[in-house]
Amino acid sequence: MEDKTIAAITPPSKPVPGRDRRFPAAKEQLHRINDDITAKQVRLVGDNVESKVVSIQEAMRVARERQLDLVEISPKADPPVCRIVDYQKFLYQQKKKAKEIKAKSTKIVVKEIRFGPNTDDHDYNFKLKHAENFLKEGAKVKAYVFFRGREIIFKDQGEILLLKFAQNLEDLAKVEQMPRLEGKRMILILAPKPKK
Repeated sequence: MEDKTIAAITPPSKPVPGRDRRFPAAKEQLHRINDDITAKQVRLVGDNVESKVVSIQEAMRVARERQLDLVEISPKADPPVCRIVDYQKFLYQQKKKAKEIKAKSTKIVVKEIRFGPNTDDHDYNFKLKHAENFLKEGAKVKAYVFFRGREIIFKDQGEILLLKFAQNLEDLAKVEQMPRLEGKRMILILAPKPKK
């Protein structure tokens, strides 16, 4: 007789949202809105709304009457604070505020200037002018002396060079980090002085 084995039939695995391109992950909401709010009582705020603590049903009724959404603003408060607002408009305003804050924040740029331990005067003055321009633009300057091979025996010369560099730029910059040897580099960091 023939041996008939029955192959176990496994159901196809369910696609995991976000991993399969055909099934993108659902966007997680930033705030709970309307029926997603789980608190029994909430503090109600909004335009033309008296700030008071009400039951969730009462808050939902007021939101429906105005044809707006009930959005949970601060869920950790006791009771949670909910605002009656058009949710899409609310999200737009949040993004707009975040964009303004990002635009106002200053980005710190660090420009590097490299010296050798035996840099001559012409190269030094050329790099000094570049550093002055960088500091006037508001960028930090990271000046370093790079020691190749046996040049490490000239580390005193490198330190003197960096201190002279800092002294020449003292009108425009303040020393953020004194010359310090890190591996084969001796590094000095200068930050621009605040404009008066």
